Amino acid sequence: MAVFVSYLNEACILLSALCFAIGWVQIRKHRVRVHRRWMLTGVVFAALFFIIYALKTFIIGDNEFGGPKSQRVFYYTFLQAHSILATVAAVLGIVTLVFALRGRFSRHRKIGPWTVVTWFVTAATGLVVFILLYILYTPGQAASLLHSYLGH
Repeated sequence: MAVFVSYLNEACILLSALCFAIGWVQIRKHRVRVHRRWMLTGVVFAALFFIIYALKTFIIGDNEFGGPKSQRVFYYTFLQAHSILATVAAVLGIVTLVFALRGRFSRHRKIGPWTVVTWFVTAATGLVVFILLYILYTPGQAASLLHSYLGH
């Protein structure tokens, strides 16, 4: 069940990035209504990701890295960098969304490109974490978030 939830989560984050990419292309073509729909759809997928991830973390826990011990330092360092980037992307996303919803489009236009690029990098690094954790290696035991991040 935990592995299925992880695949579902990864699908949500990748779909959010795809929606944001399409939305970005649409605004470059001055298709504001289409842009808005794609971006809001991306927000829904990103929110689903967060809700599912938070529930999985609290109910099941996160899986430990199951790869070779020689790669543990790389994996956990990469995971920390991804987590920091994901937090920055989420905050930027909320700020960008609030600017759009309040009609502050000059601010929205300034921060939007930074937000979407940060989101793309976050989605890409998340995909690397997912591949390392579930595809290349058999996932380790599920553990609490703190336990996984400390690498014990």
